[in-house]
Amino acid sequence: MAVYPLTVFYDGACPICVREMALMKRLGRTQRLTLLDFYLAGFDAAPTGLAVADLSAVIHAQWADGTVITGVEVFRAIWQAVGLGFLSRLSRLPMVAPLMTKAYGWFAGNRLWLTGRHNACPGNACAGSTKPLRPSKQFAASPLRHCHRDSGGCRQDAPA
Repeated sequence: MAVYPLTVFYDGACPICVREMALMKRLGRTQRLTLLDFYLAGFDAAPTGLAVADLSAVIHAQWADGTVITGVEVFRAIWQAVGLGFLSRLSRLPMVAPLMTKAYGWFAGNRLWLTGRHNACPGNACAGSTKPLRPSKQFAASPLRHCHRDSGGCRQDAPA
């Protein structure tokens, strides 16, 4: 069973991402979602134990129990949280799931180009300049579990 709230980390400089999150916020009247724009100047990823470079590569979300999910699984969880569970179920159908995974993978890899920010990180300089962050004491008590259902499971990281 999902442990809400689900904290979703999104790129606030991506117009497509912003529109999607605005729609989910309007639909999410149950307060199950916390939407965090990691592109804001004051955003601090340290309490999550996640690196900003990772957050910008593919969508991430974190359940209240510390479990981290990525990619298409994030959208499935968002859809469940806002009452669009039928989309989540549809996206798991054997013919649809691989297409969703491939389509999102393509989008994530081309998001900067698609939104006119292809020069935002020349030579992938952004990823190289971000060092891994340590979790705060708040999150240190429970290890993070990184899960991606499409790749077959979770791995558990010990707190740093």
